Amino acid sequence: MIEEWSKLDSQVLGDYRVFRLRQDTSRSPRTGREHHFFVLETGDWINVIPITREGQVVLIRQFRHAIEAVTLEIPGGMVDPDDGEPLETAKRELLEETGYQAEQVIHIGMMTPNPAILDNHCHTFLALNARPVAPPQPDGSEDIEFELVDISDIPELIASGQITHALVISAFYFFDQYKKRNPKKLRFR
Repeated sequence: MIEEWSKLDSQVLGDYRVFRLRQDTSRSPRTGREHHFFVLETGDWINVIPITREGQVVLIRQFRHAIEAVTLEIPGGMVDPDDGEPLETAKRELLEETGYQAEQVIHIGMMTPNPAILDNHCHTFLALNARPVAPPQPDGSEDIEFELVDISDIPELIASGQITHALVISAFYFFDQYKKRNPKKLRFR
């Protein structure tokens, strides 16, 4: 049986606004040896799958600096302490990035993005009957365009490599599972 490791020491090595870098020293219960592990401490994240009454998903395109490319994604972001709860962040990010609001926002899943090095969670929300209510208001470090895509086109966008963001692909897995459990709730005009 796998046992938990004993943490012997933990030091913050740097603070970089959106994450802190921490080094932990832990002892293996199997070998008794000490090992160093590096952890990125960061806040929780959210993703939102906004779907209109007509069954279209509101997707966004934005430049991602780490891969130096424009990606096709769903709205998302870090949970802001001012929001209090991931649900409030989901509503705020949807409005800021797309100008859309939804009649109903439902938490459909939670994952640990990379528990080997990240200490956070990513919450996925489904925003039903999304409709435009205002112009998008991206923050100063974002250039975002949004587009409407039929929900039935999402699997091909993933399979063809047009949607590559792992958290977005995971979000659509949660959507698929939600749809299987609640087929009557997801009827579009």
